[in-house]
Amino acid sequence: MVAAMVVATTVIAGAATLVSTAVASADDPTPDGSAPDPSLSVAHAYEFLDGRVDEFCDGDGMCLPRSYQGGFFTDLPTWDFTPSFVYDDALVIIAYTARGLPDDLRRAQKVGDSLLFVQENDPIGDGRVRTSYEPHGIRQGRMEITGPGTFTGNQAWVGMALARLFHATGEQKYLDGALDIAQWIHANTADMARAPYGYTGGQLEDGTSLVWKSTEHNSDIAGFFGQLAQLTGDPVWAERSTVAADFVVAMQSADGHVDTGTLLDGSTTNVYPVPLDAQTWSYLGTGDARFGAALDWTLGSLIATDGPYSGPSISHVDVSKVWFEGSGHLALALRLRDGVGDADAAESLLSSIRLAQRDAPNGDGKGIVATSTDGLDSGFGDLYYASLHTGTTAWYLLAAAADNPFALPTP
Repeated sequence: MVAAMVVATTVIAGAATLVSTAVASADDPTPDGSAPDPSLSVAHAYEFLDGRVDEFCDGDGMCLPRSYQGGFFTDLPTWDFTPSFVYDDALVIIAYTARGLPDDLRRAQKVGDSLLFVQENDPIGDGRVRTSYEPHGIRQGRMEITGPGTFTGNQAWVGMALARLFHATGEQKYLDGALDIAQWIHANTADMARAPYGYTGGQLEDGTSLVWKSTEHNSDIAGFFGQLAQLTGDPVWAERSTVAADFVVAMQSADGHVDTGTLLDGSTTNVYPVPLDAQTWSYLGTGDARFGAALDWTLGSLIATDGPYSGPSISHVDVSKVWFEGSGHLALALRLRDGVGDADAAESLLSSIRLAQRDAPNGDGKGIVATSTDGLDSGFGDLYYASLHTGTTAWYLLAAAADNPFALPTP
């Protein structure tokens, strides 16, 4: 591992230059060759989130924003995809707390209160939330589940959003909701029998347990439970956070990259595909400097160039298109690490996002599309599209603010 880190350190400057050069050498669509103004870009991105949050609200002020809009998701008269994914909703909440203006916190609470509503009214009612909900239902004062699965990572993201709201507002209901989710995660997914110990994938709609363990999920849990330890002072959450972080450490390979998790036996490492979020979230979720090697591996192995845009792909399976959500969390991780070449590489990634905000297919000049062009293969059996996305936009805002969603803000 140490040898791998030494090798990785020697390539970071070259990899950072690769990102910067790819952006700088592409055809610049602006007449004067200038990049969009960063401050104005951030303001426009928040305007996009404002519009999505305000679109579906009930009389009591609860709101859930649709996750995707435009292009593939709305390009047919009979196809208007409106579901709201709780992972995206969590990011929207955290992005609002990052800026923290009065209207930001008001909207963050509207989304947070909606998440508490669906948690409290779940048909099982044991503290869980589901993958996605229909915002039309929320506008009518009812809950309509569109994605019934209960995946561990989604639980942790909602928990982090509620923890952020408690931190920002002091309202106990948000911490209570976060603790209910955390108890569900531990009671239903903790695996202390199959080494490396950690947390499994969650449950399907029919209650079937997902017995594999995910690096991404355990990174989420490491951050979430660490926040609960800080907010409650209860050392049990710190201990459980350490279990999840230790699992992530066990997934790091000799060349520095972090594998996706385990196979069904809970022990054998799953080496295909190698996803971006395992690299970036391992660093952000644990704060462990050892995962700097994963960031270096990413810069050397996952960077795609697609027309004027450059940034990471979702996994090593398809590096033909840019995944702008990943550009956000890679830029954030590099900004927080702040090593040699990191600032330049992060700024190149952010600059490419700003170009996409203005010029990418299906854009509106405010939000950020998920990918540079349609049809990016994730390697996990699905495709991603160049459609406006709340989650991608929120990650951009967090990167621009250098705000780590896996950690509570410090004064």
